[in-house]
Amino acid sequence: MSARARDGGLVAAQAVLLAAAAAAGFRGPRWPRVGSGRRRWAGAALLVGGAAFAGAGARALGPALTPMPTPRAGAAVSERGPYRLVRHPVYAGILAGATGWALLRRPAVLVPVAGLAALFHVKSLLEERLLDAAGPGYAAYRDRVRYRLVPFVR
Repeated sequence: MSARARDGGLVAAQAVLLAAAAAAGFRGPRWPRVGSGRRRWAGAALLVGGAAFAGAGARALGPALTPMPTPRAGAAVSERGPYRLVRHPVYAGILAGATGWALLRRPAVLVPVAGLAALFHVKSLLEERLLDAAGPGYAAYRDRVRYRLVPFVR
């Protein structure tokens, strides 16, 4: 399989899982009423915080941002903003936001979110392998920033 086909397949799977998570917020059983106020506050915080974290990660990457795991030619390793905390803040923010959406809407959202988490894990491993091969700076960055998605969780 070519790198282009592999990248396209990963991006397509990501789009399908994101769409499924969005749609699942409108179908299926609702959360129980018990603890709904706390659940909703937590959901709103995760949704807004996740969107802000992903947005900050995207801004820090600038023109190097791509949905593909293969890095853009000549792109430098970003160590600004949330990239000082985790190596994949866009993925982390998307997962946090999607989990917030689940807490705000319906538990069924957690099913595609779990698939998205698995996909982001695989995609991040591939990206890191490709970044290692693309230039010497990534290995040193990975040594400095030990956490892939969540601070203090390896």
